[in-house]
Amino acid sequence: MSNTSWNRRRFLGTTLGSAVGSTLAGSAVAPALFGAAAAQAQAKGVTVGLIYVGPRGDYGWNQAHAVAAQALKSVPGVKVVEEENVPETVAVRKTIEGMIQSDGASLVFGTSFGYFDPFMVEMAKKYPKVEFRHPTSLWSPDKHPMNLGGYFCYLDQAHYVNGIAAGLSTRTNKIGYVAAKPIAIVLRNINSFAMGVRKVNPNAVVQLVFTGEWSMPVREGEATNALIAAGNDVIACHVDSPKVVIETAEKAGAKTLGHNASQAQLAPKGFITGAENKWETVYKSFAADVGAGKKLPNQFFGGYDKDMVQSTPFGAGASEQARNAAAAAIAELKAGKPIWTGPVKSNSGKVVLDKGYGNYDPVLEKMDYLVEGVAGTLG
Repeated sequence: MSNTSWNRRRFLGTTLGSAVGSTLAGSAVAPALFGAAAAQAQAKGVTVGLIYVGPRGDYGWNQAHAVAAQALKSVPGVKVVEEENVPETVAVRKTIEGMIQSDGASLVFGTSFGYFDPFMVEMAKKYPKVEFRHPTSLWSPDKHPMNLGGYFCYLDQAHYVNGIAAGLSTRTNKIGYVAAKPIAIVLRNINSFAMGVRKVNPNAVVQLVFTGEWSMPVREGEATNALIAAGNDVIACHVDSPKVVIETAEKAGAKTLGHNASQAQLAPKGFITGAENKWETVYKSFAADVGAGKKLPNQFFGGYDKDMVQSTPFGAGASEQARNAAAAAIAELKAGKPIWTGPVKSNSGKVVLDKGYGNYDPVLEKMDYLVEGVAGTLG
């Protein structure tokens, strides 16, 4: 979630801009209805600012937010101001100042991890009448301004669905996973994926490779090729932009599962499905509340049950069995069925969860282990 380049571009209103092109235009966006709240937003008018650490059309983290921004532009009375390729430096402060002073933004979403502290914290203190929201759970009522807060889509639920589809798609019982860093949020996605795999195919093994960086295309390509050479015929990932992983696997004839946004068009032969953040639900809801003069929640999170994650439509790589099982799992998650039924062992044989936990239990935020069925280490 970081970027060292600074080649910023500003987008206003309903303009897509050539940086995104057909990648956003081709993405499926489901409509969300907010009734009277949306009407009040139209009456008062709301300007929303979104800041991206990378290009909006990256087939990953930034694109997931940009797809939601495009959906937000369809809400009457809402103007959207976007700026891409903003590094996690004082550039954040300058961008926020511009959005507020020049564009009149009353709601600002800073979508990269390093934007929060000190930059969004400082700006929230300076502009107490503007609402600031960040896609993490970093906000604390004891330390931070009340016009600042966090929102989060629990993508591990969709990775669990990915795992179910993967477990029913492999012929070698070897499934590769390319991940960025061994931190809790990444481990949760890997482990949820493995839980899905093992539920439908106990004989399958998830072979894990860490690249060490959020975005490292060369290493991602090398890791993908190494996994395929080792017999993994299905490849999944958690990196900022899965483009290289998906394209490399497709070229080698392996099947793939996506992360963050839709990568379906990158793999017309082998794509199965993908785990997508549905930030649209958050952005439309918050814009409507600001327009209606309502106080925004300081913490806002959810998964399938709150329409905050979604699975990419099935591709040519998905068998009928995988489609049916994945669809059934989504229905169960929407109904609140837990993933973590326990007891759960780590891949070293230690019991790490002695009982079952709900899908939003805080204990799941602190993962520092890999579950049984994952071949890999944290070192």
